[in-house]
Amino acid sequence: MAQPHLLVEEGDVRDVVLMPGDPGRVERIAEQCSAPTEVARNREYLVVNAQYREMPLTICSTGIGSPSAAIAAEELANVGAKTLLRAGTTGALQRGMEIGDMVIATAAAKEEGTTKRYESVAYPAAPDFGTTRALVDAAEDRNEEVHLGPVVTDDGYYAETDEYVADWEAAGLLAVEMEAAALFTVARRHGIRAGALCTVDGNLVAGTQKTEAEAGEELPKKARNNVERMITVALEAATSL
Repeated sequence: MAQPHLLVEEGDVRDVVLMPGDPGRVERIAEQCSAPTEVARNREYLVVNAQYREMPLTICSTGIGSPSAAIAAEELANVGAKTLLRAGTTGALQRGMEIGDMVIATAAAKEEGTTKRYESVAYPAAPDFGTTRALVDAAEDRNEEVHLGPVVTDDGYYAETDEYVADWEAAGLLAVEMEAAALFTVARRHGIRAGALCTVDGNLVAGTQKTEAEAGEELPKKARNNVERMITVALEAATSL
């Protein structure tokens, strides 16, 4: 039976799924692959099958935020996906982190509303260790420096006050983004794997944000350039999953 939002059925997607937020980034990931084939397109969801080296994989956008990410994760799990790998952008929360740096999440604080409908906030939103290890290994193999640690998933993009930022910084959270906690939670509850790799597009503590990008562009130039490096790391990690 076709899933109501992704419009995919069992057999349509591969075991490993890379999940950017932006549908346009699906196409950027596909450019590094061979034989890309569009499977479905609906609302914020673009699903493409492709091959990287000898590895068949699927690329599926989630849109912005945990509600749409959870829908994508649920429907991918329903049709047989085994590993969900977020490849997105994030705002740094620690001084010294630069635009274009990469962050691999070891956990995600639940500052969003979606996972609260699934379970207690006391239950951890954590990635699969093997998937996280694959991301770290892929980065190290390419001599890429990454920040490894906990992030926070928030759904109030324009409500992230100085007080919130200061509290997250003091807690040692590396960065804030909008989807990881939902992906980790849904994947765990389906008994499948998930991980997250993000490129820093601004530093909320330092006061640099993606709004400083050039006219007509969502991200600052350095972040745009380094997204390509992040995509390569994610694809390399996928080959070992």
